[in-house]
Amino acid sequence: MDETRTKILGRALLTVGLVLGPVTASLAADGAELYRAKICHTCHGERPNEPVLPAYPKLSGQNAGYLFQQMKDIRDGNRTNGLSVAMKAVVGSVTDEEFQVIANWLATQ
Repeated sequence: MDETRTKILGRALLTVGLVLGPVTASLAADGAELYRAKICHTCHGERPNEPVLPAYPKLSGQNAGYLFQQMKDIRDGNRTNGLSVAMKAVVGSVTDEEFQVIANWLATQ
């Protein structure tokens, strides 16, 4: 998905969250806030293009669909390579909607 489509999708998700209210509040959440609240920054860096260790991937500018699928696969146990085992404990409670908001934000960084 190109950057323009990612931005449009992000805005659409934000609009849906605002319209539907508390039931879909995570859709309206700011990606940067979720990135911090879900403690992504502890490994991937305050700025997601500067991870705290070279072994951790840089997330800025990655394709939103790719990021979403990778996070979901780690949470669901479908990806177990590399540092996925350590990350699984961190992302266990993150919803698909929250993953999408984070992925959309990361794609624009």
